[in-house]
Amino acid sequence: MSSSTPSARRGDAVVGALVGTAVGILLVTAAGTFSIAVSGLFAVLAVTAPALVGAVVGTAVTSGTTRSNPR
Repeated sequence: MSSSTPSARRGDAVVGALVGTAVGILLVTAAGTFSIAVSGLFAVLAVTAPALVGAVVGTAVTSGTTRSNPR
């Protein structure tokens, strides 16, 4: 089973974006925990940048790394 099909690549991008978004939310939460003033621009960048990077990495890393076991 290869993940080179468009639907599989989209799925990989979505998973990567979700993981990146979770990382961004953790960054904003950590900044708030340490009493750092979080502006709206910082919050948007802290969530969207990891989401975009996660989508790219999710697509690039998982394409062609799956193996099938033909029997």
